[in-house]
Amino acid sequence: MMIPVRCFTCGKVVSEHYEEFQARAQAGDEDPQKVLDDLGVNRHCCRRMMVSHADLVDVVSPYQ
Repeated sequence: MMIPVRCFTCGKVVSEHYEEFQARAQAGDEDPQKVLDDLGVNRHCCRRMMVSHADLVDVVSPYQ
């Protein structure tokens, strides 16, 4: 998990919500839009950070 701590655009802290968002959204029970609403991530820029993040640490780590 290497999500940036703050949103690149507005500077709001987004990393504190990432684990819960991933767990609830990947479980398939809830819509990601409703999960972000429940977590209080309201700005479009912050939502972009959460939805579009791809964990590449496992892919890149063997080459270090």
